[in-house]
Amino acid sequence: MAQLTEKQLEDKLRFAGETIPSMTRRRDGHDYEARQMYLITITVEGRRPLLGRVVGNPEAEEGAAEAPRIELSPLGKAVEQDWMAISHYHPEVEVIALQIMPDHLHSILFVKERMPQHLGHVIKGFKASTNKAYRRLIEPGTTVHSAATLSQPTGNTACSTEGPASPRTKPDRKHGLLWSIGYTDGILGRKGQLDNWLVYLRDNPRRLLMKRLHPEFFRVQRHVKVDAYEFSAIGNRYLLTHPVRLQVQCSRRLTEEEIVRKTNYYLEMAKRGAVLVSPSISPGEKTIMRAAFDAGYPLILLQENGFTDLAKPGGARFDACAEGRLLILAPWEHHNQRLTINRSQCLSLNEMARIICE
Repeated sequence: MAQLTEKQLEDKLRFAGETIPSMTRRRDGHDYEARQMYLITITVEGRRPLLGRVVGNPEAEEGAAEAPRIELSPLGKAVEQDWMAISHYHPEVEVIALQIMPDHLHSILFVKERMPQHLGHVIKGFKASTNKAYRRLIEPGTTVHSAATLSQPTGNTACSTEGPASPRTKPDRKHGLLWSIGYTDGILGRKGQLDNWLVYLRDNPRRLLMKRLHPEFFRVQRHVKVDAYEFSAIGNRYLLTHPVRLQVQCSRRLTEEEIVRKTNYYLEMAKRGAVLVSPSISPGEKTIMRAAFDAGYPLILLQENGFTDLAKPGGARFDACAEGRLLILAPWEHHNQRLTINRSQCLSLNEMARIICE
């Protein structure tokens, strides 16, 4: 086979453009056949709540009868059965934990010994099997449970349904059938990470209910600590514990075309479940964060000016906080002056965003 010259390779790479990172792209250099533990996230195509509904009282103690939980739909039960059967077809893989939510699933998989195939083949087989269940159980006009079912403080569950599920009939290059294209993997790499994963999975139903029930989203929260930094906050501080947080940082020198390309990338990552984090300073950052906000994706926004004790978000930010999809962080005290943010503050805020995403 003829090999490309160095100049031909450079020309080819230049034509291809910059490689854009993706949560659904596997980590370079990682051996996906070797012994390892993973946090896997797979989302329903279009984030349709096909797998069940969350019920219960978010204030209830874990283990109580009214504790938040997922009530699986028939399709959700089929998904659960197929996922738990992974170990039957792939004895090298152990399912440590599984949390199915109305429009996605999280699971911790332990590859106990070297596999003959890439981890992606395991996921591919699972998707193929559950697509069969999807075709069997979801027909045009089927009514599905809402992903945001709430319970009353008494513990009585309040049910709600939505209209037609609008099922897809076949996948294409950009869309799956039951599941979105690809999957997200987190690779266990540090002490305490597994415990954090387990807590996150177990807490998912409660967190979903809390998004619509907790008024503290509108109260100024002081002394919110992230690593060595301390913030005042308004909004959903549980976004800080989301397992996938992605920093949005753009050079001021980006062209309009580059900003459009980056905006599409970040919107795709948000669609797949990432929480976007940024001080939204440069034109590119502002464009991306505004587009994600308008699309209804969860955001963590850092700002230079702090909050008074009675501060509350206004306009569209108020609705975003009510829905639990916005957290505003301020590392410094409130001031009434109209100040222009300086370079040192910009660098500091971007560094804070980086730390939050680690």
